[in-house]
Amino acid sequence: MPSLVTPSAILESALYVTDLDAAERFYGDILGLEPLGKVEGRHLFFRCGPGVLLIFNAEATRIPPAPDARLKVPPHGAVGEGHLCFAATADEIERWKAHLQAENIAVESEFEWPQGGRSIYIRDPSGNSIEFAEPRIWGL
Repeated sequence: MPSLVTPSAILESALYVTDLDAAERFYGDILGLEPLGKVEGRHLFFRCGPGVLLIFNAEATRIPPAPDARLKVPPHGAVGEGHLCFAATADEIERWKAHLQAENIAVESEFEWPQGGRSIYIRDPSGNSIEFAEPRIWGL
C-alpha cells in the first residue's frame, strides 16, 4: 500500500458572492489584491501572497460544463456566508483597521485569542466573514 502524501499548502481558496462587481471593488480596490483573471458573470481570481483567492458567482458555477468544454471543472458552489482569514502582523492589523475605517468598512469583531494573537473581522459586500489575524493564533 502506498504511503500517505500530506498536502504541503493550500494553493487556492474560494468564496462565493452575489455581486461580482462589488466583490471586484472590495478585493481589488479596497484590499489591494492583484487581479489574475476574470470571466464576466462567473468569477474573479486574485493573487494573495503565494496563493490564489477565487471569487465565484455561485449560481454560475453550479452549471455543469458543456460536453465539449476545454476545461471540465465540475459544478460547485455554496449557499450562505463563508469565511476567509488573511495573515497579518499586529502592526498590519492596526494599519488595516485605519484603512478599513477610512473606507467606511466596520470592524465587526476584534479580540485577543486565549493562546495568543489578535484578530479583526469584517464583512465583504456579499456578507462573507473576512478575518485578519496574526498567524500565531495557529502556532505559526
